[in-house]
Amino acid sequence: MLLTLSTSRRRGFVIAALISVSSTAAAAQDATTASVTVAIVKSVKYTLMARLPGRIKASTEAEVRPQISGIIRKRLFEEGASVEQGQELYKIDDENYVSAVASAKAAVAEAQANYDLAVIEARRAADLFEKQSGTASNRDNTAAQRLKADASLQRARAELKTAEIDLDRTTIRAPIGGAIGLSETTQGALVAAQQTTALTTIRTLDPIFVDVTQSATDLLRWNATGGPGALDKGATATMILPDGTTYPLKGNLTAAEPRVEPTTGMVTLRISFANPDKRLLPGLYVEVDLPQATADNAILVPQSAVMRNSKGEPSVWVVANDKVEPRPLTVFTTAGNELVTTGGLKEGDAVITSGFQKTGPGATVKVLDTAGAQAPSAKEGN
Repeated sequence: MLLTLSTSRRRGFVIAALISVSSTAAAAQDATTASVTVAIVKSVKYTLMARLPGRIKASTEAEVRPQISGIIRKRLFEEGASVEQGQELYKIDDENYVSAVASAKAAVAEAQANYDLAVIEARRAADLFEKQSGTASNRDNTAAQRLKADASLQRARAELKTAEIDLDRTTIRAPIGGAIGLSETTQGALVAAQQTTALTTIRTLDPIFVDVTQSATDLLRWNATGGPGALDKGATATMILPDGTTYPLKGNLTAAEPRVEPTTGMVTLRISFANPDKRLLPGLYVEVDLPQATADNAILVPQSAVMRNSKGEPSVWVVANDKVEPRPLTVFTTAGNELVTTGGLKEGDAVITSGFQKTGPGATVKVLDTAGAQAPSAKEGN
């Protein structure tokens, strides 16, 4: 009986000792397991945008100049108003041009009479020659006179046409439709054909163009990504007005200058915007947000979670099955405090954002807090 009790007590002591050793080992293991905070990353469609400076230009612009010389008798438009193509703008004194048309008409009548007479004489000479009553020389001379009279008639008609054109040009008309500017001349002023100073200028304000410049190096880099580049026609653009507000209508890239400015290394891009209320005026300085390239499945990573090796190559640590795994990153671009990556991570990965200073690849870690990845930056597109 005493032997039995003694054996039971020994077993109890052994079990207690084992429990104590196990608890001590577990406590030691907990003490060596680092605690980390992670962010669960999500994939997004990210569009890289560039804000480019530029100035507004009229989509078409025409300087109005006289095509004949004379005295301005009347201005026929309201300055700053809209005009239609072909609308009368100025009236030049036409007295001399009316006389020129009348003189040209008289010259045509005279040439016509001479031609008719030459035809009759040529026919008569030909008939006489056939009847052997006239000479070949007379026949040939009258035929030549008929041709000469015909040429004179054609010249007179051409001169009449020129005189009529000049008379018509005494009324100066709008070559295009649009908003007309201030008049640079007044009633009574003498103007000359093809003078260097324009009488006024007409501009088409709907649509308008914005010419912006961008580094050729940037364009080459983003075109090399294989995604939509800034030189893709039809790219949608957003205009930022001088007061910081966003113009409500979107624009489209319509053209790019096919050369690089050698002194600046810049390329000029032209973007078209609708301007139905004529709110935007030529010469206004604006900025334009223009898409450069798109990543369809980008992962945004806080830069505070990114480490770099001696070569500057970025990587992060992720938690997988309670173990730390290093992941090298392929960087698309930076966006504020985030890296936009296109390789190295997938949606749902747990990226260590804090606590990685006390752990390393392959180590077991304990996740204290899990949060979603930071919200995409404002430059993310849809």
